[in-house]
Amino acid sequence: MISVENLVRGLKAIPDSGFTCQGVYGFLHENPVEAGSVEPYLFWSPTFYTRNLIHKDERFEVMAICWEIGQASRIHDHWEQKCWMTVPIGRLRGQNFVAAELDASRNYCKLVETDNFELADCAAATVELEAPIHQIINPFDYGERAVSIHIYSKPYDRCHSYCRETDTFKEVSLCYTSIGGELCDGVSL
Repeated sequence: MISVENLVRGLKAIPDSGFTCQGVYGFLHENPVEAGSVEPYLFWSPTFYTRNLIHKDERFEVMAICWEIGQASRIHDHWEQKCWMTVPIGRLRGQNFVAAELDASRNYCKLVETDNFELADCAAATVELEAPIHQIINPFDYGERAVSIHIYSKPYDRCHSYCRETDTFKEVSLCYTSIGGELCDGVSL
């Protein structure tokens, strides 16, 4: 087990040629994050999961996302960026989707569920660039809070959000709940 600070140091040490889906996945698999080291970055909200920035440079960002019981992300993509996840606290379910029909001119997108997966016990996962649309869920039946560590390369500040009820999608801006263990201005929990 390594601290989240050593996770960041290790990621920085990976050369650009090794900062691939498999390269970072292998690093996460071999270096599980010690849960206690993430504590200074954890902020919780009863209404929506929180996005807590731990590190950001031009190549990647590391974020701790806090999930109360029953919280879920919107169905979204990562704006064509790479993503890796690990869950040092609790467990989460992921659901992948594929766009069966797409008409960008009218923001229409018919999604179909594909595979799903569970993350727990510091297992590592990657969001494949070939099928990037997904949702992360902390189901009620899991019965506990969860924290996921996400690594994005390159950092991004917007993504597409999908609505299955209306078969539409739109670009949305992303924001942080906290940066470096401090709540962002205007955020109250």
